[in-house]
Amino acid sequence: MHVNYIHSFDLKKSQMKEIQFQLAKNIQIIPYTSMPKTVCGVDLAYFDNQAVAVIVVMDFATRQTIETVYHVDHISYDYVPGLLAFREIPIFLKAWEKMQSNPDIVFFDGNGILHPNRVGIATHASFFIDKPTIGIAKTHFIGSYQELNKAKGSYENIYDGDEVIGAVLRTQTNVKPVFVSVGNRVTLQNALDFTMHFIGKESRIPEIIRQADLWTRKLRQAILQDKSV
Repeated sequence: MHVNYIHSFDLKKSQMKEIQFQLAKNIQIIPYTSMPKTVCGVDLAYFDNQAVAVIVVMDFATRQTIETVYHVDHISYDYVPGLLAFREIPIFLKAWEKMQSNPDIVFFDGNGILHPNRVGIATHASFFIDKPTIGIAKTHFIGSYQELNKAKGSYENIYDGDEVIGAVLRTQTNVKPVFVSVGNRVTLQNALDFTMHFIGKESRIPEIIRQADLWTRKLRQAILQDKSV
């Protein structure tokens, strides 16, 4: 798939933050009104000074896997809170360029606008790949929310001041929630509905992300054991 390289990654910390501020001005929270045909999930895993990015493409209706691609590369940046996307996007884009499918929506294991500058990986990456995106995080990053009902499908908006920046979503009854946010070109309701569509019996994590996560773990283990992958 094509990548529109909107900026380089040879950047100072101050330049990274300025890019985030500029991208935030162009975020579109708009309804996704058609039924997706194919979607994909993205996850990354780290080992030593490297990372592996995996993209799993699924048929939206059947939730069957169509394609899986990955890329392994060295990490260019140390981890800096709020700037994780600059560490992960270059490796993700290399995997994206290997993909033959043309997914309608992209799910990321990470945040979208649920971010101090509103530009988590799901949002930032959307400008490179020109796709609607959704962020699904396993842990709470920022913002406040009301106590959540224990029933499956319950959710509460996450606020930063008066601004809604995401939702905490209970995907299974009496299990820990996930944190859902708009990446770009969808609404929060779209993001919640599409997330619940991919919830199976096996996990609180939507299957589109869970399968990518399983692949990153498998590939990382194989690489660490010096197996051919």
